[in-house]
Amino acid sequence: MKIRILIVWGLALAATLIGGYAKAEIKVTDVLGRERVLEAPAQRVLLGFYFEDFLAIVGPGAYDRVVGISKGAWHDWRNSQWKAYSAAIPRIEKLADVGGTDNAAFNLELAVSLHPDVALIAAWQFRAMGQTVDRLEAAGIPVVVVDFNAQTVPTHVKSAHVIGKIMGAEQRAKTLADEYKAAVDDVTARVARAGGVAKRVYVEIGSKGAGEYGSSYGKGYMWGGVIDLAGGKNIADGKVKRRGPLNPEYVISQNPELILIPGSFWVKNDKAVVMGFGVDTGQTKKRLAGYLARPGWSGLDAVKSRQVLALYHGGARTLYDFAFLQYLAKALHPDVFKDVDPEANHRRFYERYLPIKAQGSFMVRID
Repeated sequence: MKIRILIVWGLALAATLIGGYAKAEIKVTDVLGRERVLEAPAQRVLLGFYFEDFLAIVGPGAYDRVVGISKGAWHDWRNSQWKAYSAAIPRIEKLADVGGTDNAAFNLELAVSLHPDVALIAAWQFRAMGQTVDRLEAAGIPVVVVDFNAQTVPTHVKSAHVIGKIMGAEQRAKTLADEYKAAVDDVTARVARAGGVAKRVYVEIGSKGAGEYGSSYGKGYMWGGVIDLAGGKNIADGKVKRRGPLNPEYVISQNPELILIPGSFWVKNDKAVVMGFGVDTGQTKKRLAGYLARPGWSGLDAVKSRQVLALYHGGARTLYDFAFLQYLAKALHPDVFKDVDPEANHRRFYERYLPIKAQGSFMVRID
């Protein structure tokens, strides 16, 4: 009788444990302070952005757990990067494309039909999607927001931990977040040690090429945030809220001492400052040289001293953007960054956390 009771009790306990596991839930608070509940770890993910960071945090097999992406934000904006990853992880090419999350092209019906456990999107996508977020959640799909665009240590760290928690990769997320914070803290400490008057910096996205002024970045947003951390004086502060073009006459009047032109491999613009995987630095320099020939630019301090840089636009808003921060900070404060090798640190990050090598054009100074 005792044996029978023990067996029955054991079966009941097993059923309870199995049922408890099946109903296991985690609560996660995203960067917007929104608490969401989902099963953990998520096995079917709808991924809107931050494709490299997701892979770095989750590790090998990360894209086996992705069912759909906003393809244009990767394929069109970072085409050389897309090619490098799709060669290493062929499954990426087969993922469902839910369309652009920043406009009406988002395919809500397709997204729901993929039955994702979670939709992981950027804060800028959340703002653009509006009621589409409500519709996703009404369909039983929790929407979790992360934000590396804010370009601050707290949001980077928070975003890494959020991804780690919903994917069951908390230790890896902690390692990456801790390394990121340590690297940025080192930069800010060195910048403080350098002292002096902050140099004037002008940043302009190189997507349109030298023939047309592209957007600049305001205080605390993307490259604007990088300039702040590097100890530069961003001439766009107070002129654009997040991003937008500056008046050419204003740029000249400010006489920047350093000019930063972020480049990438945009598939729809053959005049852009081309950078990224498999790109020769000579090609980047050739496109960059066109900016020096702009009307009124020959007399700028940055042009006369050849303090004109191109940094890979895909490197901002990432867990390895500390390397680009180091590069810019070293250009502004060479004496206190003599022992720092940003390019080596960039390569090392890929070797440790990603399945491809950082081979191409990522950090370039005009000759």
